[in-house]
Amino acid sequence: MRTYLVTGGAGFIGSNYIHYMFKKYGDDIRIINVDALTYAGNLENLKDIENRPNYTFVKANICDKEAIAKIFAENDIDRVVHFAAESHVDRSIKNPEVFVQTNVLGTAVMLNCAKAAWELPDGSFKEGKKFLHVSTDEVYGSLPDDENAFFYETTPYDPHSPYSASKASSDMLVKAYMDTYKFPANITNCSNNYGPYQFPEKLIPLIINNALQGKKLPVYGDGKNVRDWLYVEDHAKAIDMVQEKGKLFETYNIGGHNEKQNIEIINIILETLQEMLPDSDPRKAHINQDLITYVEDRKGHDRRYAIAPDKIKRDLGWEPETYFKDGIKKTIAWFFEHEDWMKNVTSGDYQKYYEDMYSNR
Repeated sequence: MRTYLVTGGAGFIGSNYIHYMFKKYGDDIRIINVDALTYAGNLENLKDIENRPNYTFVKANICDKEAIAKIFAENDIDRVVHFAAESHVDRSIKNPEVFVQTNVLGTAVMLNCAKAAWELPDGSFKEGKKFLHVSTDEVYGSLPDDENAFFYETTPYDPHSPYSASKASSDMLVKAYMDTYKFPANITNCSNNYGPYQFPEKLIPLIINNALQGKKLPVYGDGKNVRDWLYVEDHAKAIDMVQEKGKLFETYNIGGHNEKQNIEIINIILETLQEMLPDSDPRKAHINQDLITYVEDRKGHDRRYAIAPDKIKRDLGWEPETYFKDGIKKTIAWFFEHEDWMKNVTSGDYQKYYEDMYSNR
């Protein structure tokens, strides 16, 4: 049975990846989920699988070398999927040192512990071991307003926020380990994800939640910043394919072919909520464009991101399967069905779940 060590598995993308992997492989794999359970880590995301015999949760910070080394010492880890990161740009502007600590030093701890566990006396590595570092398109900086301009794996790094600078630094660390030690790893750089379990500081769940409550919908600047949107399950599938078929030491860009201005996203959400809510729902009456409120632009706000996933399609056969119009309906439907989850997250009650669930274990 192959054993996966997933860091940040209680977060948005990590929890969706764990769900995807159990859905695909069932009892043929084992997953150890390591998460520090900061503001964006929520064990309620994994309630349906927490009692599986082939799933283990460990509360630990990736910067804690002793805790991470202990996991490697006690388990024969075959694959590391490294999601754990501070990822909210606005928070990075206020507290950049936290992002350097987690994203750079935490990644160094993960690399060192995996290297120590997997390296053979001759400097080579045990067969079948692989480390996948999950990163972002933000490391590439900003694209011009040219529909023919895209980020490729060869695009030079040009990060503009403390968040993207910390992720670029962690990418460079992984590249250095691959080049220096021939450490068995891959890097993936993805576009903006959306879907179930996303923390409501991010654009799409924020707009859904605020609109349903009749609250203002904040829009940075003129709202014409462009992002490429990727449905999170498509991303999970891509990560699995890179783990299974990706060539060692390669970087793969994962994009959604769904480029839209932020203001477009907001209008689509409003229209979709109006379409999906029954006329009997009183919330429907206050969901309209009057809620849109333009606010001062974010510092260092990149204008446009767009990923060309040509390489991963050519080499591995992956391409996004979910059109945005379908993905946003699935996402909104999920939030309708999980209103308690949203209430717990926005009130902070989700942080009590760990104590309630694991206090007697």
